[in-house]
Amino acid sequence: MAHVHTSVNEMSTRYYQNERRHNYTTPKSFLEQISLFKNLLKKKQKEVSQKKEHLVNGIQKLETTASQVGDLKARLASQEAELQLRNRDAEALIAKIGLQTEKVSREKAIADAEERKVTAIQTEVSQKQRECEVDVLKAEPALVAATAALNTLNRGNLTELKVFPNPPNAVTNVTAAVMVLLAPRGRVPKDRSWKAAKVFMGKVDDFLQALINYDKEHIPENCLKVVNEQYLKDPEFNPNLIRTKSFAAAGLCAWVTNIVKFYEVYCDVEPKRQALAQANFELAAATEKLEAIRKKLEDLDRNLSRLTASFEKAIAKKVQCQEEVNQTNKTIELANRLVKELEAKKIRWGQSIKSFEAQEKTLCGDVLLTAAFVSYVGSFTKQYRQELVDCKWVPFLQHKVSIPITEGLDLIAMLTDDATIATWNNEGLPSDRMSTENAAILTHCERWPLMIDPQQQGIKWIKNKYGTDLKVTHLGQKGFLNAIETALAFGDVILVENVEETIDPVLDPLLGRNTIKKGKYIRIGDKECEFNRNFRLILHTKLANPHYQPELQAQTTLLNFTVTEDGLEAQLLAEVVSIERPDLEKLKLVLTKHQNDFKIELKYLEDDLLLRLSAAEGSFLDDTELVERLERTKATAAEIERKVIEAKENEKKINEARECYRPVAARASLLYFVINDLRKINPIYQFSLKAFNMLFHRAIEQADKVEDVQGRVSVLMESITYAVFLYTSQALFEKDKLTFLSQMAFQILLRKREIDPFELDFLLRFKVEHTYSSPLDFLTTQSWSALKAVALMEEFRGIDRDVEGSAKQWRKWAESECPEKEKLPQEWKKKSLIQKLIILRAVRPDRMTYALRNFVEEKLGTKYVGRTRLDLVKAFEESSPATPVFFILSPGVDALKDLEILGKRLGFTIDSGKFHNVSLGQGQETVAEKALEKASKGGHWVLLQNVHLVAKWLGTLEKLLERFSQGSHRDYRVFMSAKSAPTPSEHIIPQGLLENSIKITNEPPTGMLANLHAALYNFDQDTLEACSKEQEFKSILFSLCYFHACVAGRLRFGPQGWSRSYPFNPGDLTVCAGVLYNYLEANPNVPWEDLRYLFGEIMYGGHITDDWDRRLCRVYLDKFINPSLVEDELMLAPGFAAPPNLDYSGYHQYIEERLPPESPALYGLHPNAEIEFLTVMSNTLFRTLLEMQPRNVLVSEELGQSTEEKVKNVLDDILEKLPEEFNMAEIMQKTSNRSPYVLVCFQECERMNILLREIRVSLQQLDLGWKGELTLSPDMEAQQSQLSYDTVPDAWSKLAYPSTYGLAHWFNDLLLRCRELETWTHDLALPAVVWLPGFFNPQSFLTAIMQTMARKNEWPLDKMCLTVDVTKKTKEDYGHPPREGAYLHGLLMEGARWDTQSGTIADACLKELTSVMPVIFAKAIPTDRQETKHTYECPVYKTKMRGPTYVWTFRLKSKDKAAKWVLAGVALLLEA
Repeated sequence: MAHVHTSVNEMSTRYYQNERRHNYTTPKSFLEQISLFKNLLKKKQKEVSQKKEHLVNGIQKLETTASQVGDLKARLASQEAELQLRNRDAEALIAKIGLQTEKVSREKAIADAEERKVTAIQTEVSQKQRECEVDVLKAEPALVAATAALNTLNRGNLTELKVFPNPPNAVTNVTAAVMVLLAPRGRVPKDRSWKAAKVFMGKVDDFLQALINYDKEHIPENCLKVVNEQYLKDPEFNPNLIRTKSFAAAGLCAWVTNIVKFYEVYCDVEPKRQALAQANFELAAATEKLEAIRKKLEDLDRNLSRLTASFEKAIAKKVQCQEEVNQTNKTIELANRLVKELEAKKIRWGQSIKSFEAQEKTLCGDVLLTAAFVSYVGSFTKQYRQELVDCKWVPFLQHKVSIPITEGLDLIAMLTDDATIATWNNEGLPSDRMSTENAAILTHCERWPLMIDPQQQGIKWIKNKYGTDLKVTHLGQKGFLNAIETALAFGDVILVENVEETIDPVLDPLLGRNTIKKGKYIRIGDKECEFNRNFRLILHTKLANPHYQPELQAQTTLLNFTVTEDGLEAQLLAEVVSIERPDLEKLKLVLTKHQNDFKIELKYLEDDLLLRLSAAEGSFLDDTELVERLERTKATAAEIERKVIEAKENEKKINEARECYRPVAARASLLYFVINDLRKINPIYQFSLKAFNMLFHRAIEQADKVEDVQGRVSVLMESITYAVFLYTSQALFEKDKLTFLSQMAFQILLRKREIDPFELDFLLRFKVEHTYSSPLDFLTTQSWSALKAVALMEEFRGIDRDVEGSAKQWRKWAESECPEKEKLPQEWKKKSLIQKLIILRAVRPDRMTYALRNFVEEKLGTKYVGRTRLDLVKAFEESSPATPVFFILSPGVDALKDLEILGKRLGFTIDSGKFHNVSLGQGQETVAEKALEKASKGGHWVLLQNVHLVAKWLGTLEKLLERFSQGSHRDYRVFMSAKSAPTPSEHIIPQGLLENSIKITNEPPTGMLANLHAALYNFDQDTLEACSKEQEFKSILFSLCYFHACVAGRLRFGPQGWSRSYPFNPGDLTVCAGVLYNYLEANPNVPWEDLRYLFGEIMYGGHITDDWDRRLCRVYLDKFINPSLVEDELMLAPGFAAPPNLDYSGYHQYIEERLPPESPALYGLHPNAEIEFLTVMSNTLFRTLLEMQPRNVLVSEELGQSTEEKVKNVLDDILEKLPEEFNMAEIMQKTSNRSPYVLVCFQECERMNILLREIRVSLQQLDLGWKGELTLSPDMEAQQSQLSYDTVPDAWSKLAYPSTYGLAHWFNDLLLRCRELETWTHDLALPAVVWLPGFFNPQSFLTAIMQTMARKNEWPLDKMCLTVDVTKKTKEDYGHPPREGAYLHGLLMEGARWDTQSGTIADACLKELTSVMPVIFAKAIPTDRQETKHTYECPVYKTKMRGPTYVWTFRLKSKDKAAKWVLAGVALLLEA
């Protein structure tokens, strides 16, 4: 049992690493295992023993039957001889009976005459007796009342009476009357005072006994007289009056009154009693005489009866003999038949006995395994369950502890039987094994079950299983505690639906079954609720991957009802066959039901037969009914067995026909799990199984009809794949569509075994562990290192040598514009598509997105890579009152506009009152609730905008939508819109809301062509003709459209495009057009400056928060909005001039014909910008794909180390290399000089110490967590995950400097920083050349340069600036620092390069994304001496993410205008 517990702990760790699912074991799980083992073992032992006993009895009975046939024949002969003898005896007796009958008749006449006399006397006596009884009855009530009065008295109230010190007269009169009646020998006591009464009642028990035993029939006359005269005549001598004074006295009073009444009646009856006695005496004499006559008659009768009985006996014996003869004949015949027929059963029973004997030996091990299974495996998925049982527990029992277990034990069979499983399936439980296991655990677990059921299959079964007996509630529902209390008291089954990750603490005592008052009550809140032992609680959650804390898991048994791939495949196979071949599926269902019925009936018949055999006492052959029943049972069983064989043959044929459609079900199941995993990319991508089923049915219905089955299967697979692609694509952001497509293609090809899992794993991970300098100028160090890593794989051995040897061919391929479309050089052209992808990722990672698109196109078809247009009409047709449409918002797109157009076409408008538009936030929830209620009744549309702004109301919204979805108007529709959360942790939209909706993303177009057309689509011919200055208006408007396309399109180039992301939208453009119209109409000349200011600082500038981005916006407007637009030919982009005066369609045509192909140059960027953007995009895509792979598919884990081992190696490596912290006290003592440079050094060392400490402590804690010495906290689990994916843990990043490096590169960089600081702290002298990127805070060092110069020259710091001079030297050329200022190295230029010869900025070399700057000499000068002509104000950033990582501005010399470098996004970076 301990091994089970520890093995589940290990498996839980793996489960979390691979599946990101939490499972905890607790002491309570262990205790449940022990308790369940004891109970189950006891039950199973009894069951096996009973079955075995029945079989043994049955066999014994059959053996004795065979030996009894000979005895039966001998018995038959003697029975026939006895029958003849009985016939003779009967004839002799008939003669004797005739004579005796005559004699009896004579005597009977005499007796009759005497009897009449006696009857007359009896009548007289009866009359007198009745009169006496009537009089006695009169006395009866008085006697009953007296007895009742006595019954009111007891020791307690009499004692209480005695203690009265001075009772009222009425009470003393009662006691006096009692004393008179109880006076011995009729002597009336003179002293009847209260004192005397108390003495008289001395011993209460004796006194009470005296009252009970009082001789009521002989009251002395003088006593009676005193009582009548002195007491009974007193009106106060009344029990009712006295009761007010004393309860005991009232009882005594009633007794006295009723005893006297009784005696008086009794005296009247006495003379009549004496007369009755005389009459009885006369009757006795007459009766005696009659008795004598009767006795004589009886003797005669007895003699006659004896003769008659003898005769009847003789006849009965004769009949019995005849019957015995017949029965024996019949029994012989039956025995022969039965022995012959049950011979086969006897052999089978014998085998069963042996199997039961074997089972008794293995029962302990079997039950041990079953108890472990029920207690621990519920939360795991199928493969983990199998591994625990088959690879951990069974081998341990067999080899380590040698506890015998049944070979090939089926644990489900230990918990339930086929008949029960068949019933569950009829109730809606899916028929896959995992669902059956869950149901078996649910019905046997001792803790409350908690169902993880995102697809709602488990809850459907539970509701059908319990029917109306089930009480359903959910936490937080009004009155849910009352519902639980009622269920507790009445022993109901209660289902708590949709539980979140935490449960109301008020239910803790119920969850833990913490009963009080000997297990009869449970405290809920401040109430003590009665606890009925039949009560059952079932918890249910829709969450796909909830994280329940150990304390909750200790109180519940988690059951993972999440649909499995094979389970879903089986369900979908049934669905597709029922549509394609309804006859087959119907036959299959009928057969399955019959087979289940056969199993149930056979089991019942066999059990019944055994029970009757074992219950039969002695020879059961005498029991004809039993023998005939056994014979009928045998015949029925034979018939059923014949039908079972026939059904199995039919089932085999049906299954063969059904199997043709399995590829369709397998493909659909695979696709469901692919789209289900999309939530890993973004939690807003949630899809329900219910919606998928509807999609599946629709795809089958819409597929082309083909007669050939194989052809039809291919058509169905394609139809389903494309339907899923379209349905899912409409819900995805553009950046995630290729991820989905690639994942879909990879999974389909893996299933078909068309790609090698190991190669796919390498492509996704692409782990390059060593860095090699490139011997070839057309390959970067990174590309060459990647090629060397690829060359280690068997399939790619020697590629590095081939590339080096045939450099010319490889250069041509590597430098081609679209290498993914070109053939690889030499023999490598024969490689498979996935192998080509691996080579391409090594050499040209920037082309991987295009290459993947081509890969999908080749493997799945062209239609999968074409751009799909949003079809709102189709989405609307698929929606229903229960299926809302959910718009996932993107910056720059207005979903309402398209919806309003559709509504107008269908007659749902705001003006008609049929369209309710509610923009949520600012207390609009009530408005929305009313709108929903009104719309559901009237069949209107409701648009709820920005639902993400009302986080607290979303739960209510989900319930409202569920409520109004039933019984509402068929035209009722709900549309919602929300923004996607920036991070998964900020996601707030409920799963149910997303799953039940048709999700639609509507993003702005990408690319200059699409953006420019889209910008123009905001206007029409009327707009162009509206202004009186038509020429100027058209030219500026077109230029404005190009500007809009530039600012919107530039966003995709990441930080090099814009330092931060901005939500530019068509609204900005249309407002600017309105401003343009107004200003042109209001001014005689075009106010260029005003327009640029309004557009750049207010309209578009209103979005911009970064100064450098504001500068970029101004430069664009200076370029596009100037007089040359009207007066001269203005080039909007290289090769694209501003158009002449055209009409609306002419402008669209001009764009189509004249706009150059898409390239960064259209935005003023260098072509390298696209390479950088595409490389980042490609790396992000592959990282996402890697995280989406099912963990059992990640080959490297199967072939090499586990994730935990890999992380352990990383952890050990980091701890081993991690330098010690800087000894600040020692460093500070090295110099008393506290110059700005020294202070910067101290600050940097202190920051480094904090970071080193965090790294060391967090890694040591993680190590202790693995050893089991510390609980793994969520932060530690997150850190482990980040280490496994080669990313820097968040806890370290928070204390470190901004960086975009992976973990390995980041740590090497950290070591370099430490080495640099170590060198500096050695003597605290300023290094000859300072490595600026090595600082946590480079601004502090640059400020220190200014502070040093200010102190030295006594210049005011606020009137100084930093000037930089880019040298022609490298770091190695300097041996000591300058006299003033500092030499800086380690900076890189992005967007351009530094031309050392001319000493100015120049265009970047193609494919060289960043260029290393020579040493820069930085010094401080007064601001008025700064050189500003022919310079470019170049921002310096810490990383290429730019934005918040801004450090300083360096003025660099430039021959070109600064505007060129602004548009190119030129910046200096401290980290590439």
